[in-house]
Amino acid sequence: MMSATSTLALTHFVTLADSFDKNKVTPGVLGFIVFAVIGGAVWLLMKSMNKHMKKVDFEEAPEAGEAGGTAAAAPKAPKPKTS
Repeated sequence: MMSATSTLALTHFVTLADSFDKNKVTPGVLGFIVFAVIGGAVWLLMKSMNKHMKKVDFEEAPEAGEAGGTAAAAPKAPKPKTS
């Protein structure tokens, strides 16, 4: 069920859309410039991300079920000094 206000708004937008000449409406130079800026920004972000990902030094810790167990993978605590 549509209210009278929404029906009036819908008919207004439909008549407004019909008044445009579909052969003359194009994105134009401004559309190209905006698209080129967005494309350049994505390229720069990907380049920056690639540089940061190369700096990451990651070693995955062995799982508990693998040979050697977790005791072998854990660093050993230093022995206390005795005099």
